[in-house]
Order: sequence, then C-alpha cells, then structure tokens
Amino acid sequence: MCAMQTEATPASGSRAERLIAVLTGAFAPTLLKVRDDSERHAGHAGHHPAGQTHYAVLLVSPVFQGKSRVERARAVHDALEGEFAGGMHALSLTLRSPEEHSPGN
Repeated sequence: MCAMQTEATPASGSRAERLIAVLTGAFAPTLLKVRDDSERHAGHAGHHPAGQTHYAVLLVSPVFQGKSRVERARAVHDALEGEFAGGMHALSLTLRSPEEHSPGN
C-alpha cells in the first residue's frame, strides 16, 4: 500500500484543510488533492468574494472498489454535509480506487 499523499492549493485556506481532514478520516485515501477553484467561478451562483466556495477534489481510496460513480459521489457529499451547510457551494469530484488510478491522471 502506498503512503497517502495530500495536496492543497496555498490559497485554499482553512476550508481546504477541513476537507482534507474529513476526507482522510472517512476514506483513508492513498492520494488526495484539494484545489480551491473559487476564483474561476467569480460571478457564478454561490460565489463569495472571500472565496472558499468551489473546490476540485481528486480522491483515490480503496473504499471506492466496487462502488458506482453515484455511490462514490454520495459518500463524499454525505461526509462533507457540514461544509455544504457552512457555505461551500460546489465540488468537482474525481473519485477512483487505487486500481483505477494511474499517475498523471
């Protein structure tokens, strides 16, 4: 098994850190990348001038083995329910099992 890798963009701040903590606890990922995409959504629904509203997540976890895309997305959304209630507006999700992930994807 690989050691887990995590990565957050420097501008993402405390919500990204909370996302990493929650997703790590819930999914024991081998790879986790969280990127704050809020700036790219300026003027769109849910955007806030302070940011921390739109995120892209790459999550590779053995928990996803044998699960459909919908099951995976529901599990992540359930785990992050508190963040959505606290102002997070949108997630772009790439969710894979270790067998499905190859470096560079």
